[in-house]
Amino acid sequence: MAKKVLLFGDIGIDDTIAILYAYMNDDIDIVGLVADYGNISRENALANIQYVRSLFDSKEIEDVQIIAGAEIPMTGEPPVYVPEIHGEYGLGPIIPDPDGQDGISENFHDIVEIIERYQDELVIVNIGRLTSLATMFLLYQDLMRKVKSYYIMGGAFWVPGNVTAVSEANFHGDPVAAHLVLSNADNVTIIPLNVTQQAIATPEMVDYIDQVGDLPIVKTLLDYYYDYYKDRDPYIQGSPLHDVLTLMAINQEDMFTFQNLPVQIVQAREGTERGQSIADIRPYGNMGAEAEEEVRTHRIAFGLDYPKFYTRFMTVMSGQRFE
Repeated sequence: MAKKVLLFGDIGIDDTIAILYAYMNDDIDIVGLVADYGNISRENALANIQYVRSLFDSKEIEDVQIIAGAEIPMTGEPPVYVPEIHGEYGLGPIIPDPDGQDGISENFHDIVEIIERYQDELVIVNIGRLTSLATMFLLYQDLMRKVKSYYIMGGAFWVPGNVTAVSEANFHGDPVAAHLVLSNADNVTIIPLNVTQQAIATPEMVDYIDQVGDLPIVKTLLDYYYDYYKDRDPYIQGSPLHDVLTLMAINQEDMFTFQNLPVQIVQAREGTERGQSIADIRPYGNMGAEAEEEVRTHRIAFGLDYPKFYTRFMTVMSGQRFE
């Protein structure tokens, strides 16, 4: 039975590939999509979803409820976009119709209706900033406890960050929201840079998908994405699929090795440490005044079986059986 997924994202290149992966995968049923600011503005994120919808003549994708999410972080600062990675509008060289807003809900309460409808069948996957998800915990704590599980792309544990030396973009963009979610959500799996940077789609993989698959936009997007990463690091072998891997994790858990650890997010307003994710690996835990309280832990992915990732990603995206 396909897993019901409510997806929160900022719908740049990697998010779009994740949506296409879900569309091609019979085991994932996206029942709602919350478009937030992040790598691009919320307005562009919404336009990108509509553009991707227009590529398919499918009632399944037309029925996905699209909800306008957050425009700015909980810190109150103006968000910083990264057009050099995702393109000016978020889809590389593609310019979507900015007026394509039909079928988009401006009513945040529609998220409540989706959760109430599916409850413990529902998996929430957050692949962008955590502002909208944190807002749900501020407003509806009891309701959020009914969600089956949460999968979050974010954090960098003992590896370099991609925004600062220690911080990953989703946690850095709104550390207040990241802290709020991790302090309140149960059954959380974090898919951090530790593993997502290993989920590489090589140019050869992309060319094969383009040749045999039915998703012509994939090559356009990932070639653009790869050009950025290659300019930054000439030794990189392809495009890291951070968001795709997080979505795959909901029903491909055997690809990963996990540890359950307490996590803290540094909520500094500025500086290298802003948004840093810190996992407590002390075997004796917290021996201070808080020791009597139950310590909330989260499952963190630390290892990736790349051959399994390759086989399963290519099988879905190409429509061909890989062994």
